[in-house]
Amino acid sequence: MTGFRKDFIWGTAASSYQIEGAITKGGRGDTVWDMFCREPGLVRDQSDGSIACDHFHRFAEDFALMKDLGIQSYRLSVAWSRIFPTGTGKISSMGLDFYDRLIDALLEKNICPWITLFHWDFPTALYDRGGWLNRASADWFSDYAGVICGRYSDRVANWFTLNEPQCFLGLGHQSGQHAPGLRMTFEKVLQASHHSLLAH
Repeated sequence: MTGFRKDFIWGTAASSYQIEGAITKGGRGDTVWDMFCREPGLVRDQSDGSIACDHFHRFAEDFALMKDLGIQSYRLSVAWSRIFPTGTGKISSMGLDFYDRLIDALLEKNICPWITLFHWDFPTALYDRGGWLNRASADWFSDYAGVICGRYSDRVANWFTLNEPQCFLGLGHQSGQHAPGLRMTFEKVLQASHHSLLAH
């Protein structure tokens, strides 16, 4: 094969924690990555997501740059705790409105949105209730996914459930290199993996 098919989709991607910033604004709740970054010595230069790329405030500028680059699709992730500040229960209308504006701004630039429902930023409130080790985690995710798909599926046709489970499970729950920084037994890692697969 000498080239790409005509229907090959070119795009770019990011995750909410990597770029959004505004971790205490717009109704967003705490996540395991916020928790992880607060611990001294876990992040080499003490970086965190408090500002990041300030995409929360500058997404219109970012999308203009993407349009200029000829990008046709964008895989974004929704911050679970921006929708459910405590992981379940009360929904933040400010969080839903933010992603409404973001999706509409993409479509205005003729950039197709692809949504990842979970890109590692598990709500701390649910982590405190056992996180992925709790069988209820699959139900928590289902409730969250139902709200997101119900709200945005009129404009979004392409969805991903969990981004790179081998990272948030292997690096986050077994080796401790990523949030939440756990070093669990392989048996426990398999339990968390089972629950995340049920969520998927």
